[in-house]
Amino acid sequence: MNIDRLLDYRQGASRIPPLDDWQPALSGDMDLRIDAQGGWWHEGQPFARASVARLLSSLLRRDADGYCLVTPAERWRIQVDDRPLVAVEADFYDDAWWLTTQFDDVVRLDADHPLSVSETPQGEWVPEIAVRFGLAARLHRHVYYQLADAASPRDADGGRQALSVYSAGHWFPLGYLDADEPDGATPGEAP
Repeated sequence: MNIDRLLDYRQGASRIPPLDDWQPALSGDMDLRIDAQGGWWHEGQPFARASVARLLSSLLRRDADGYCLVTPAERWRIQVDDRPLVAVEADFYDDAWWLTTQFDDVVRLDADHPLSVSETPQGEWVPEIAVRFGLAARLHRHVYYQLADAASPRDADGGRQALSVYSAGHWFPLGYLDADEPDGATPGEAP
């Protein structure tokens, strides 16, 4: 991939390319890793230019081969420790929560972009929001607490209680209250 050419092409562009239309064969594995906090690493070193990570995030999707950077001619698999994106801001507007990632993806918490609780590689159960092309964002700690402040206990499947937040006409779980926990704590901790 020619990063400088791609940066020139994306300069000023604000939308994500049509990655679902691009179906090149897998080119191989790239020595690129996204850590559990959303940090980007190449050949063991953190990215020196934030603009390159921002550009590459717009070319990222998750498909049957895993997390891949995709152009019309190439598809490179990369390593992602947990989720590739982190929701770093949350705003409530027009009866819905709007979450923003570290790369300025703005996602409305709704039926098309639900919040769900999944297990991290460390075995903790924490929320994530669907973003685009099979990608999800973990909630940054302050976003988690902001949503938790607006949340209410609700009945969930299996007779459990979920601490849930309301957005765009739906309730979404932030975590589940465990009947076996004497204090009703939510399993795991906020990310």
